[in-house]
Amino acid sequence: MKRSRNWIIGVVLTATAGFFALQNGLTPISDSATQIPITDTVTVTVTVTYTETPAAAPLEGPCAYVWAHHDAPELTPKIDEAVHAINPDASARAGLFGEDCVYADGRSTFGVMETDFYVHLPADDLTNEEAFGNWMAQVLPLIVEIPREEIKGRFGFVEFWFKKNDAEHLIVRIPIQKYIDEAQGKTGVELFRMFNVAP
Repeated sequence: MKRSRNWIIGVVLTATAGFFALQNGLTPISDSATQIPITDTVTVTVTVTYTETPAAAPLEGPCAYVWAHHDAPELTPKIDEAVHAINPDASARAGLFGEDCVYADGRSTFGVMETDFYVHLPADDLTNEEAFGNWMAQVLPLIVEIPREEIKGRFGFVEFWFKKNDAEHLIVRIPIQKYIDEAQGKTGVELFRMFNVAP
């Protein structure tokens, strides 16, 4: 009877240790054993090595939406190389426009709305509408031919910069979809004036 009672006490102690571990979010990490003597004649071996289970990451919660521009590093080298092949003095880059969802802890996620392009060309004469229009007519088809799966969001715009120096430049912004719908095949002055909006 005494042996049964000691055995029951050992089982109760083991169960209590396991219950304590579960209640405190502890998880066994090894099989090392601790011996707890019950009497001179019965010894119960209980495995009791614990570590804290990491707390689950908190929910992100609400965020504030902010307009944002980000680079498009996969697309920029491709368009820059294509533009540079037409004119070694020219350069181009691609960018993404959308919204950053900014959380209280400073983290943010970006939602893309459109892909935009920026094309720069040095110019000695900022009144040469024919040359500017012909340049745009060479670049725009390159952008329209980019595979659709490489464009994030919708087509945005192509912003042409004709730069004489740091103080003198001309900027013409062309919505890509409008070019596709209304201006493909146009060149020179006709194309330039269609999109050059005087301030």
